[in-house]
Amino acid sequence: RNGPRPPYSRGGRGAVVGWLFITPALLFYGLFVLIPIGITVYYSLLRWNGIGAQQFRGLSNYITVLTEPDLLQTIGNAFQLVLYFTILPVGIGLGVAQLIRNHLNGRFGTTARTVLFIPQVIPLVAAGIAWSWMLSTNGAFNQLLHLIGLGSWARGWLGEFDYALPAVGIIGAWVLLGLCTMLLVTGIAKIDPSLYEAAKLDGASTWDEFRYITVPGLRQEIGVCVTVTVIAALASFDIVYIATGGGPGQTTTVPGLEIYRLAFAHRQVGLASALAVVLMILVVVCILPIQWAMREPRK
Repeated sequence: RNGPRPPYSRGGRGAVVGWLFITPALLFYGLFVLIPIGITVYYSLLRWNGIGAQQFRGLSNYITVLTEPDLLQTIGNAFQLVLYFTILPVGIGLGVAQLIRNHLNGRFGTTARTVLFIPQVIPLVAAGIAWSWMLSTNGAFNQLLHLIGLGSWARGWLGEFDYALPAVGIIGAWVLLGLCTMLLVTGIAKIDPSLYEAAKLDGASTWDEFRYITVPGLRQEIGVCVTVTVIAALASFDIVYIATGGGPGQTTTVPGLEIYRLAFAHRQVGLASALAVVLMILVVVCILPIQWAMREPRK
């Protein structure tokens, strides 16, 4: 008989085809994400130097991470970097998006987007080296201060306890500014221009347009920017390693750098793995509320 197949047959076949499509991605995800996470959790329960015999320690490595002042300081430094990596790029990006909103397709808008996106395509190592030169005692920034009569403010920005971490934060903000600006400029282009025209007819100021139209209209884009920048701050390594090496003292040491030192310099693989697991949990705990707060409300 050549009659039509039952609906459940077509649905079952579609489900099988769907699983065939996603199986390669699941295999890669399991192989390169889930299995390494599982191995890291296993190592975090051991005392091991990476070569010799393994000694089971239970949760003692986690207790060390949560009670050792130096390790807690690295986590605190990462959260301080969140302020610079997130607030500055997102805030400036919103301002730029509002500024060039009416010139997105013009020469000014194109030039602004190109210039601001340049830091995103520069390798982080190169950016760290360039900023280390500029912020050194005889660097371009201090020379500029002398030129404008503010020589008393000149200092080794990356070598002083009070200014090293903010300086690293500024470098990270500069790197992330291009990405945030491009996301926000792209998002503002989808906002209906009639909303701004209606607001002007009602006598709304530029600040009112920004507060009640631009920011709500960019809710999802802001959520993506905040998510990316928070992860970049908590998992930072490249810029800190190149710019300061974690110094002076422990002032700019972040978990990523401390994990590297513990595992490869001090041969404390278990403790390094425990710190890595704690960092992963902190990232998830920070990101989930952001995703929940920035999601579109159900209509």
